[in-house]
Amino acid sequence: MNLRKLFDFFSSDLGVDLGTANTLVYARGRGIVVNEPSLVALNKKTHKIEAFGRDAKEMLGRTPRDLVAIEPLKEGVIANFDMTEKMLRRFISQAQREGRVIKPKVVIGVPGQANVVERRAVEDAAYRAKARKVFMAPEAVAAAIGAGLPTNEPRASMVVDLGAGTTDIAVLSLSGIVYAHEVRVAGRSLDEAIIEYIKHRRKLLIGKLTAERAKIEIGSALPLPTPLSAEVSGRSVTEGAPRTITVTEGEVREALTGPLNVITRAVREALARVPPELSNDLVDRGIIITGGTALLRNLDRRLMEETGLPVTVDENALSSVALGAGRMLEDAHLLSRSTYEALADGGYAAI
Repeated sequence: MNLRKLFDFFSSDLGVDLGTANTLVYARGRGIVVNEPSLVALNKKTHKIEAFGRDAKEMLGRTPRDLVAIEPLKEGVIANFDMTEKMLRRFISQAQREGRVIKPKVVIGVPGQANVVERRAVEDAAYRAKARKVFMAPEAVAAAIGAGLPTNEPRASMVVDLGAGTTDIAVLSLSGIVYAHEVRVAGRSLDEAIIEYIKHRRKLLIGKLTAERAKIEIGSALPLPTPLSAEVSGRSVTEGAPRTITVTEGEVREALTGPLNVITRAVREALARVPPELSNDLVDRGIIITGGTALLRNLDRRLMEETGLPVTVDENALSSVALGAGRMLEDAHLLSRSTYEALADGGYAAI
């Protein structure tokens, strides 16, 4: 057994989607083994972490004065380095098989337009979380691979990865990026738009979880054949007392108009910048959308109307980035063409 095989036997290499809303970890040979909210519950009095992930999410908006639920990532990048490191260490530990003593090789999806400082923060967090080697993959590239697009062919493939913090758009050909663009408008922006709309139009203050629930239950990008409604609870702006109101699908759709316009404009701009030789490929292949926000009702139809191209929602939209990172681990060619290695000393290296 050579040294590489020995390392593989005693370690569990991991693909990580370090997302604003959720962190997913793919373990080579086992699939998705961790799928947790990107949250940490911290006791401000003792400075001790009380919970991670799902347990911490249950505390969001309900915590006692000394307990705060922290979201370590904002708009797809690290906002709190210490909490991100501790959270990543916890999730990597969860993903490791018992008895595997060698640190894992890790592929992490990052926003395509993340700057050097933002990438460095992710790398440092991964190394401090006991990674052996860290490879960075643009999220749109990982999503395209996870969705099964033939990115290695000399034809164009287009993916729009709609996460919680960012929307990453990429046109790929021959395992490379022909065009990439990112807007920091995505799922969380939709939630915030709902909060603001209900505050100003219905005079009710609601929390993030309530807004997210309304988006999931009745949100849509185009009118629905059967209008929906949902009850939401919050605090009256005028009276200061708890109140429950009924919100319609039409109201939520109106609230989402602004951020959805930003996303559709970015997609149209991407198409305008594709070389003419590749445009015909997209007429045939269309666009695939991934990420949690891709599941918004009729978003695929709206993008189809805006672009004139077929639009498909990936069947594994919620896990496409993690699945793509995992497939890179299992295919040396994909790994070498789709990532760059982040060195422990802060530099980068070709693989």
